[in-house]
Amino acid sequence: MTNTKALWDNSMHSMEPTAGCSPTVPEPELYRCIQAVLPRETDNQQPIDCFNKGMLRWTLHKKVQNNPANSLSLVWVLIKDLEKAERWDSRKSIIPLLHTLMYAIIQTAYIPDELYKRVYDFCKRLMTYPQPYCTVGLSYTRRIKTERSIPGLMYQRMVTAEQRLKNEYYTFQERVFVLADPEVFSDSLGQVLVDDFEASASASGGFLSPLDLMRSVVQHSIQAALGSEQCHGPKLAQALKDMGQDIEPYFQEVLATLEQSAEEGGRGQGGVLKGRLQQLYSEIVSDGDSDTTSCCGEPLSSGRLCDCPLPNPEMSFHLWTEHLDIWRVLAKWLRSSSVSEQFSSQEQDDFDLGDSPCDLTPSDMTRFSVMSNDSGIERDLPPSTDASPTSSLDTASMSAPWEQCKIKQESGKLSRHGGIKLKPSVKDSMVLMQDTLEDQASLGGGGSGGTGGRRGATLQRRAGSTSMQSTCTKQQRYFTARIVTMGDDRALGRLAKAYYFFRKREARRLFLTMKVNLQFYYIPVCKAPLHISSVKENHAINQFMGDSCTLGSYLSMVDPWYNCNIKSLGTMIPKLAKMQQANPGRPKEPFISDVISYYVRTGQQPVYFSIYFVKLTFTSMTKDPVEDVFLTHLEMGFPEFRQISATLRADKPRRSSGEVCGAVISMNYKKVTLSGRDIDKGISVRTSGAQISAIPSSEAEDLNCLTLMLNESPTKTKNSSVGSKIRTSHIKIRSLESRSFVVTLDRDSHRTYKDVQGIEVSPCLDPGYCVQKTIRSKLRLGADKNAGLSKYMSKGLPLPINTFAGIVN
Repeated sequence: MTNTKALWDNSMHSMEPTAGCSPTVPEPELYRCIQAVLPRETDNQQPIDCFNKGMLRWTLHKKVQNNPANSLSLVWVLIKDLEKAERWDSRKSIIPLLHTLMYAIIQTAYIPDELYKRVYDFCKRLMTYPQPYCTVGLSYTRRIKTERSIPGLMYQRMVTAEQRLKNEYYTFQERVFVLADPEVFSDSLGQVLVDDFEASASASGGFLSPLDLMRSVVQHSIQAALGSEQCHGPKLAQALKDMGQDIEPYFQEVLATLEQSAEEGGRGQGGVLKGRLQQLYSEIVSDGDSDTTSCCGEPLSSGRLCDCPLPNPEMSFHLWTEHLDIWRVLAKWLRSSSVSEQFSSQEQDDFDLGDSPCDLTPSDMTRFSVMSNDSGIERDLPPSTDASPTSSLDTASMSAPWEQCKIKQESGKLSRHGGIKLKPSVKDSMVLMQDTLEDQASLGGGGSGGTGGRRGATLQRRAGSTSMQSTCTKQQRYFTARIVTMGDDRALGRLAKAYYFFRKREARRLFLTMKVNLQFYYIPVCKAPLHISSVKENHAINQFMGDSCTLGSYLSMVDPWYNCNIKSLGTMIPKLAKMQQANPGRPKEPFISDVISYYVRTGQQPVYFSIYFVKLTFTSMTKDPVEDVFLTHLEMGFPEFRQISATLRADKPRRSSGEVCGAVISMNYKKVTLSGRDIDKGISVRTSGAQISAIPSSEAEDLNCLTLMLNESPTKTKNSSVGSKIRTSHIKIRSLESRSFVVTLDRDSHRTYKDVQGIEVSPCLDPGYCVQKTIRSKLRLGADKNAGLSKYMSKGLPLPINTFAGIVN
């Protein structure tokens, strides 16, 4: 705690502005800061050093803000470090340095062509490296090539998309949705997030209005093209400020100029682009002041440049309660966007007249039917009934979704909608199938989840995006929703369940899939353990996170940059809460918001985690089976043996290995092998419970399958033998005695099932695959279930979590 406080105080002191501008940082100091940020082999042995690297990276970017000279120096130092890492084959440093470099390039006021070429050549050489370096290198090669021919385009597109500025030439929009687990973010932790988001909104001297953002885009675009030799930054900034509302025509002109050049490929357009921006610069400055020289006597056409900090994207913060419906949140954002006029009236009605939360609940189990005596003919309606749907829906469409649900339930009868509700057409269904095929292309082969025989996929976990995804329909969707989940394994379990029902709902009635590109991010955060000394605090928090944030620990293991920036953020939040309680008057900096912004902007390499389907049957014959999904963990146990089993384990040295306490269960499972030839097994064992984990605990065991561990070491007989770990993809467990057991999914006490007689676990089928299978059955296209597109599609439903590098071997 003391080290964190000292580091925070030093960071705040080093960023204090001098005369309205950040102090100039010499290159040797920038080099030392970069070396302190980079991940090292000893980070796993000394986690406290790794936890501080996230704050050091944030401090580095803050140091170069508000001073273009610092930003340009940082770019030079970073490319030199990258070239040195290439010569020394220090690959672990390449991706962290490259992400830091690109983030600096976007915000740098002006970069000479020589430096652009040097960065472009390096990124192009990365394409000869293995995964994930070639994937990251290809992505950045394309961006640098475009930015070199059209300087300022990345900044312009990022600001207009993230801030919902009107842009007729680039109509893409993005939004960050932060979903926090209320059981973790309660009291002080929740207040830390709220204060941080408020500090982010009020940064840079107050909330940035659309006019402020327009001025930043115009300033940055002109400076990036002209440089200090042909542009006087302070003069331009003052002229833009004096314009007030008149800035919008110049803003639209700058957008049109850069986007037109991008459409033409930027070939031979450098001179035309530069000439047009030079003309706009002259018009803006001459309108603001008729003088031809600055107040210091410097020529109007030259002078120092002004820095244009990149504002954080718009973020929506939500506590993830049981009433939160992700589909509704995204649909509401889509409907209120500035480009919603592009959609037809029927598409707009999909939100108003489509399935409401009461029609499709998260459990998708309870459905109420209403007997209808409506013949479907308008003349049969009662005289007092208005046949037009408009008047009856005007009020409901303006109310909140949950109010609409209440109105529908209280009405007690069906209302006529403005048209016929059709089933998804084959064309609409193909969108889900195309989405599945694109995901499978990034997975690199056939999907898992088959029913016996040789498995189509290997046990290697898939990661990384492909070039196909940047050219297919995903990029043609005008909206990108970046969903950031904060919490432990319980929050991820809710995310997996919400994603499954999202896909299931879209399969029933397609709406958001055609327009919204979903990107998932995860920040592991858990409540700090109580009553620990400050000396052992970091070790205790790290150990506790490893137990309750298994997926976050796995991502930290395979991606060192994720470990330094994101896992460290999870450990910093409880410490920031303590610091804020100890000193409420401390200056508030948007540290959490800044790290989230960095994560969603540079973390574009997904790691795929299989979602698993579980069917539970109960001892009561009157209780119907329940279906659910989980992502990380399933625990089953017999409560009456829990205390006895713990006593036996504590007294294990004095007891024989064959003395096992518990109930007898039967297990029928499909044992997975590296060759892909799965073997059907069946055994009966006595145990007090078992743990089924979908996330490996070490890199040596990184296999994309389930690992079952019994609470007690099973006994081996002549006829049957079972190891301490069972690796499987499908498993059925049933109690052979009159005793029932308890099942808990993803360590969530709210998802606990009692009086369970048996469970069946298998990979969750993607609704997109199910749609294709239904089409084949209707058309009767042969008896081969793996014919046609089936053998190319992913049968399982993976949840992609974005990281900085994917899996670094």
